[in-house]
Amino acid sequence: MDRRLQVFAGNSNLALAEEIVALLEIPLGKALVTTFKNGETRVRLEENVRGSDVFVLQSTCSPVDHNLIELLIMIDALRRASANRITAVVPYYGYAKQEKKTAGREPISAKLVANLIHTAGADRVLTVDLHAPAIEGFFDIPVDHLRASPLLASYFQGLGVEDIVVVSPDAGGVGRANEFRERFGASLAIIAKQRPEPDVAEVLEMVGDVAGKTAIIIDDMISTGGTLVEATEVLMERGAREVYAAATHPILAADAPQLLRQSVMREVVVTNTVPVAPEMRDSKIKVLTIAPLLAEAIMRIHKDLSLSALFT
Repeated sequence: MDRRLQVFAGNSNLALAEEIVALLEIPLGKALVTTFKNGETRVRLEENVRGSDVFVLQSTCSPVDHNLIELLIMIDALRRASANRITAVVPYYGYAKQEKKTAGREPISAKLVANLIHTAGADRVLTVDLHAPAIEGFFDIPVDHLRASPLLASYFQGLGVEDIVVVSPDAGGVGRANEFRERFGASLAIIAKQRPEPDVAEVLEMVGDVAGKTAIIIDDMISTGGTLVEATEVLMERGAREVYAAATHPILAADAPQLLRQSVMREVVVTNTVPVAPEMRDSKIKVLTIAPLLAEAIMRIHKDLSLSALFT
C-alpha cells in the first residue's frame, strides 16, 4: 500500500487503542490530547500524517460531550495536516438513544452528532452496535457498522450452556435477539416494557416459555441496569433455571454495578467498547475485548477489502 496506516486515539479508551495497535503491529500515533487551564480541549499531532490513511479511535462515552469534542478536534487537526483519508472509529456512539423525536420541540441529537463528525472532516465511520441501525442513514459518508454478537455468542458456546432461551428486554430489540438466538438454535422470549420517564423502565408482560431453561438477556447497552434487574425478576418468576445478560456497551451509569451484583443474575457479559474500571470487574461482570474485531476491520478498510466476513 502506498498510503501509510496510522492509528490515533483520544483519551476515552486508550487501553482499547493500545490493544488494537498491538494486533496491527504498528505504534499508536503520537498526539497531545489534553485541556488548557480554561477547560478548552487542546490537540496537537506530534508526527507527520500527510498522505496517510488515518484511523482515530474515540468512544463517546462519559464524559460524553468532552469525548465528542476531543474526537471532532482530532479529526479537524488530521484534515488540516493533510491526511489522505480519515476514519472515525467510534466503538460506542453517544447520543444514540436520541435518534428520534418522542415529543414536540425535541432535537434529534444522534443526527446532529453525525453532522458534526462529517463536518469536522471524517471520510468514513467505523462503529459497533448502534442503538438504532437507522442512525447509519444519518451520515452522508460511508458507515461500517460492526456487530458484537459473534463474540458474545462464542463466549456462551464456550461455557457449554444448554437449553437456552434468548430474551429481548423490549420490543425494539427483537431483531437483535432473534439474530443471537439463531446462533444457538434457541427459542425466543420477549419482554414488553414502557418508560414513564428517561432511564426508568417498567416491565408490563412477557411472551415466550422460559420454564426450566437458561435465559440469556441480550441488549445493545447497559445503562442504569434497571431493565436487566426487572427482566431477571420476571424470568425467575416464570421458572427460568438461571439468567445471564449480554450487552455490547457497558455504560454502567450511577449505581448500576451495585444493582447488577445484588441481582440473581448468574453473570453479565459485556465488551470493552466502553472502558470498565478494574474495581467494577468481578465474578458477576465479565468483560470481553472487541480489539481483534476492530483491528481486523481497520486492516480490511485500509486494504479496501470486504468486511462481510466479520459478520459471520
